[in-house]
Amino acid sequence: MIDEEPFENSQYPDFLGSLSEFEDLIFDIDDDADPIIECPFIPLRDIVLFPRMVMPLFVGRDRSLAAIQAAKANEEMLIVAAQRDSEVADPTVDDIYAVGTEVAIARALRMPDNSTSVLAQGRRRVQILEFTQWNPYIRARARIIPEPRNWQPTVDTLMRAVVALFEKAVDLSRKLPEDAYTFAINIDDPGWLADFIGATLDLPAVARQELLEILEPEERLRRVSMALGHELEVLELEDQIQSKVQEEVERSQREHFLREQIRVLQGELGDADIFGQELEELRAEIDARNLPAEVKAKADKELARLAAMPPMAPEVGIIRTYLDWIVNLPWLERTEDRLDVQLAADILNEDHYGLDRVKDRVLEYIAVRSIASDTMRTPILCFVGPPGTGKTSMGKSIARAMGRQFIRISLGGVHDEAEIRGHRRTYIGALPGRIIQAMRRSGTRNPLFMLDEVDKIGQDFRGDPASALLEVLDPEQNSTFADHYLDLDFDLSSVMFITTANTLHTIPEPLLDRMEVIEFSGYLEEEKLEICHQFLVERQMEQHGLANRNIRFEEDALRTLIRQYTYEAGVRNLEREIANVCRKIARRVAEKKTYPKRISAKRLTHLLGRPRFSEETLRDEDEVGVVTGVAWTAGGGDIMIFEVNLTKG
Repeated sequence: MIDEEPFENSQYPDFLGSLSEFEDLIFDIDDDADPIIECPFIPLRDIVLFPRMVMPLFVGRDRSLAAIQAAKANEEMLIVAAQRDSEVADPTVDDIYAVGTEVAIARALRMPDNSTSVLAQGRRRVQILEFTQWNPYIRARARIIPEPRNWQPTVDTLMRAVVALFEKAVDLSRKLPEDAYTFAINIDDPGWLADFIGATLDLPAVARQELLEILEPEERLRRVSMALGHELEVLELEDQIQSKVQEEVERSQREHFLREQIRVLQGELGDADIFGQELEELRAEIDARNLPAEVKAKADKELARLAAMPPMAPEVGIIRTYLDWIVNLPWLERTEDRLDVQLAADILNEDHYGLDRVKDRVLEYIAVRSIASDTMRTPILCFVGPPGTGKTSMGKSIARAMGRQFIRISLGGVHDEAEIRGHRRTYIGALPGRIIQAMRRSGTRNPLFMLDEVDKIGQDFRGDPASALLEVLDPEQNSTFADHYLDLDFDLSSVMFITTANTLHTIPEPLLDRMEVIEFSGYLEEEKLEICHQFLVERQMEQHGLANRNIRFEEDALRTLIRQYTYEAGVRNLEREIANVCRKIARRVAEKKTYPKRISAKRLTHLLGRPRFSEETLRDEDEVGVVTGVAWTAGGGDIMIFEVNLTKG
């Protein structure tokens, strides 16, 4: 095996330390001697020995040791050359580079491991012609490659530039000693300067071999200049990295020192114990809750981060809030659905008059659920109709009929997508979106969730909330709803979503496609009258403290309220007018004055003033220039009288 390697503590070639041992050989070179030499040969592994370079070598192979002994005994020089592949243990002719170095040896010391330490100094480049002997050691014939003595004036400029680059490299490098630059500025031979810098830099063996094979000093200097440029880029990058690392270390040390001071002060004040108690309470709460494995792992990770922080760290509050949200969300909690069809029908009829199509759809769902259990997907309904037709109140009744929690959010005027999906925790004051907030309020994963005014969602540079709702209202996706704040998937597949809108025209088509539309048409006069008798009058009487006063609204009074004091498809304003009448009566009761117990149509004028709307009626006889038309209005279907006047043009 070939073990020729430089000493580990040799940071750069020693040109001066052992100069006294070689001074007769370095300077006493006869250029007129025979250019063909034959000497013992040693192949080197991962080492390129330049002329004038002094380097200690470890030699361990038998043939290499024999070559050194022969050179010492016969007072011969050595020829050395690098192997092409350092892994080859027994190199052949093809494994050795053709250009090597004539070497003088000063001393050889036997080491305890039977290897030999040889102090060698390169003299001249040689071109190996042939190997004349292989045993017991290798001998080689080679031709001396003369070093040019004359060069162009531009070489001096190039030398100064290379020395300047080398100075920068020495300043930046932690491996190159300062006296390397001092030695370089005293070299006046371009070839020697190129060899010295090439041997000093930390170059691969292949790059050094290429430099050894360049015979022209100017070209050799240019190659060294390129290597120096690359080395400077690496050194500058290392210097920047080291500076950043040093700054980070200093900052970390400063933070550690300050944290220790804070910890000691908190220990004196007792704050550290409070923080520790809070951590224990959080740990107990996390362990006590029934959390999915993924959520539990996330909570444990965040709690570990919190425990590693000092109590006054800026992120403590952020992590506490995050853990509070994770722990208190209904990941697995749910209420038991009430699947009694008859009971549900009774509740719906008790709360609402009419609306048979909506009631039928809900009862059908309950019936299927009672048979098919959980295999049926929860419907996503969209109630569309004029204001006051009972869309929101019907949602509450459905929740009561099914035994589910009822939660509602209004989407009117929402422009920011983060209102639906939440803000990322990198933002100050970040919170989950309104969907997750409402789910936390409900305390169950299967509430009835009403999204009011879905037709009034806005859109601007902050995103499109309607697009964010696509995932919420899609049964194929909402089982893994992603809120930006939580950074965890939340299952919304058990939620029964009901949206409300006044019109379908402003709802995006992809969103509308995900919902089952149920229209709420306006009420007829007879239906409004029945709603008054069953719900509105009694409710307003109770709210105004008149339930036990034996006050009764006559039918003609209710019809007058419907026809002349309100003009709507629903009954919201009708209920307001009934409340208006009740307030005026309640005032008279409070003032100990007499009050009417029967509210007739005539009495309404005294209580509410003159009627606000006039009632169109058909003419008994046809008239010229007058025609009757039928129109759709906000109050439902109506007739309109058109009159025509003829004027001269």
